Amino acid sequence: MLKKAWLLFINTFSISMTANSGYAMLGVIKNRFVDKYGWFTKEEMEDFIALAQSCPGPIACSSATIIGYQSAGVIGALASITGVILPPFIMMILVTMFYTFISTNAYVRIFIDGMQAGVCAMLLDVVLGLFSGVQKMNKPFYYVMVLLSFLYVRLTKYSIFYLALMCIAIAIIKTFLTKKKVEESL
Repeated sequence: MLKKAWLLFINTFSISMTANSGYAMLGVIKNRFVDKYGWFTKEEMEDFIALAQSCPGPIACSSATIIGYQSAGVIGALASITGVILPPFIMMILVTMFYTFISTNAYVRIFIDGMQAGVCAMLLDVVLGLFSGVQKMNKPFYYVMVLLSFLYVRLTKYSIFYLALMCIAIAIIKTFLTKKKVEESL
């Protein structure tokens, strides 16, 4: 249990050091804990990511907590969340200490611009991974939900909180209708 918690800490710490955002971390987390260690199936990881997205707060913290807890209980959750939070905390202290140098340095600017391209690729990997779950269901309803959700985010100025509420309401209605249809066919 402690060995697994240590592995969780080391991995989440290193992932947090190299990824620039919570969403960028998700693809790396999947690769590490599904492909490298085999602790979870791809489907389980997709479920964890979906659950983490529905939790309040940063996605990196939510996903690390869920993965840590599922791997090694409370100790695993604490190890994972510490591993995720510590690198940004250290970076913020360093950036604050050297802000004048960092903000005016051309090489730092080039580094940051280059990192943006890498983060974009990591985000695309996460999106494609999540979309593969929709494709597996192979139902037009879910494709329409993805499209409408995307349009909502891109075309409105409303909070995504309302989108989440609408998706939950639609899922509940669909569940009741499906359940009613199954009961009628029996």
